[in-house]
Amino acid sequence: MGNAANVKRTIKKSKVYSLMLLTFLAVSAIYGYLFYNQVEVEAIPALVDPNGPPKFSRMIYGGFGEEALKKPMDVAVIGQFIYVTDTNNHRVQVFDTGGTPIFKFGKQGDGPGEFQFPYGIAGDNKGNVYVADLYNGGISVHDSKGKFIKYFAEKKPAEKTIETPGGLRIIDNKVYVTDITKSKVYVFDMEGKKLLEIGKMGIKEGELRAPNAVTADKEGNIYVVDTGNQRVQVFDKKGKFLRIINGSPDGKGPSQFVNPRGIGIDSRGIVYVVSNLTHFVHGFDREGNQVFTFGGNGSANDQFSLPNGLFITENDEVLITDTVNQRIAVYE
Repeated sequence: MGNAANVKRTIKKSKVYSLMLLTFLAVSAIYGYLFYNQVEVEAIPALVDPNGPPKFSRMIYGGFGEEALKKPMDVAVIGQFIYVTDTNNHRVQVFDTGGTPIFKFGKQGDGPGEFQFPYGIAGDNKGNVYVADLYNGGISVHDSKGKFIKYFAEKKPAEKTIETPGGLRIIDNKVYVTDITKSKVYVFDMEGKKLLEIGKMGIKEGELRAPNAVTADKEGNIYVVDTGNQRVQVFDKKGKFLRIINGSPDGKGPSQFVNPRGIGIDSRGIVYVVSNLTHFVHGFDREGNQVFTFGGNGSANDQFSLPNGLFITENDEVLITDTVNQRIAVYE
């Protein structure tokens, strides 16, 4: 009898344990299913947000001492390298895409291959590097290794085709350049022939005061950072005024910019504008509505101290020159 009772109790416990195991597995499966789906649902908005800001990736620094960047004003990715106007060192520093310093070119002076205040920088489809020198008053063209080739649109800066070139971009085989003193924007073909001239000194729509940067979208519309008027003005490809972007509705209210500088457009059509004296970067949709802001004054990641130039690659990497912090911030 004792053995029979023990066998019954063992069978009963086995059934109970089996039932508990089945219950545990069922509950685990249900919770696992719910958890998995909850995670997926929560992750989707971050993946498909059409207007989200870029995420900080890394910093690029020069070397130490005399090798350090000193007031980097603009940046461009040309071929396989990152070119930075190392302005107060009167040269251009070149890095690989990982941020390792590769070489540098230029020295202080007013002769071929020399710089006084190298500012805007851009590259053509042959890998040549174009450098706008604000003080020398010319755009010099160099090969990818920094060897001087010629002056763009003039035989020498003394011709004053462009008096004080600042912002510089090459888009769809057109060279866009701002002339800060003349308060104008010029568009040239690759041979240096002037195709378009926009603006004059003033505060009205279509007028400019010390424009600093320029870019163009896929339709050929031209975006000019009208620095002295604290705004961005948009023109069509023929130079007709379209609208103002300043962070207010329809661009008609007080501007959110203080000394705006760099500008770029990503593949989504979002327009990035650097507000130099507030240390922020603003993003706007195609209609000029603000969709995000990032930055702020400081030296930590995601902070800037007087940011200036901005360049966006074909893969939507965003490079920003952080002048006082002497570095390039990269977002993706």
